[in-house]
Amino acid sequence: MSEQSMTSRAGYQPPDPIEVPPLYAWPPRPAAALRWLATGLLFPWGLFFTVLAVVTWHYLTPSLGTMATLEPGWMALIWLRNAALLTLVAGGLHWWLYIRRGQDKAYKFNTHWLATNSRKFLWGNQVRDNMFWSLVSGCTLWSLFESLTLWMYASGHVPLVRWSEAPVYLSLMVVGVFFWSTFHFYLNHRLLHWPPLFRAAHELHHRNANTGPWTGISMHPLEHIIYFTVFLLWWVVPVHPVIVILTGFYQGISPSVSHSGFDQLVLKGAKRVTAGDQFHHLHHRYFHVNFGNTPTPVDKLFGSWHDGTPEAHSAFKNLLRARRQW
Repeated sequence: MSEQSMTSRAGYQPPDPIEVPPLYAWPPRPAAALRWLATGLLFPWGLFFTVLAVVTWHYLTPSLGTMATLEPGWMALIWLRNAALLTLVAGGLHWWLYIRRGQDKAYKFNTHWLATNSRKFLWGNQVRDNMFWSLVSGCTLWSLFESLTLWMYASGHVPLVRWSEAPVYLSLMVVGVFFWSTFHFYLNHRLLHWPPLFRAAHELHHRNANTGPWTGISMHPLEHIIYFTVFLLWWVVPVHPVIVILTGFYQGISPSVSHSGFDQLVLKGAKRVTAGDQFHHLHHRYFHVNFGNTPTPVDKLFGSWHDGTPEAHSAFKNLLRARRQW
């Protein structure tokens, strides 16, 4: 079946079902697992955020001596840096996909464009609403958690591990960021679907059934507090500040890519780069499936895995009918 035939009035549907990564296959498939780690997990976006974290540590982060004392000045610089980088990535994707419409609706999951006259959103505008929550609440709480974590390393409350001392350990921790972040996301996301928390906080994010780059961390402040507790692992597991910064980027900026609303970015010369995450897009569409991410397939264990096929959707509808009868 051609990719063209995968696009319908409902939007683009990738031709292949979403599968559990070969890393978890039994019996083991080491070659496939290594290939998935290199090309599925790390390339291109994992590598992009890792390189960005290294550059940011060297050129866009206050010195350890400065950060040894909690002061509003350098913490404000962390906020400005994070807000600027989020704007570059989310704003760049938004410009290409939604303002310039550089690929029109090719590979777009939802055929509708983002809302410009809806009472669900601040000022009636989905993009402005999403930008407000992302920058004012999201960036602020992300930067606060990051600043506190960096201060703990700079002040000696947590021992700093240097690359010259433990290159293998720190390299494993770089990869571990992606697994920790996705596992933590499943845990906090399931918590946020508890009805009282959903009504109090998570409902704001779910107003975005049709997502765009600025939707990524457009959340209620209470959800941001829960979401960015991902940093707390590094309060008890010593690493290098690059890994702390990478955690922030993967948690704070990468959702701009996964929420872009497009499965692929079509670049110059018809080259394509993977973009939006169909797995999470299905969660925004159906609410009760795909609470986590594919790198840590906890949904498979608990029966909430939706692979995007008509058969999976039929099973999902049957499950909902059965729940209504309980």
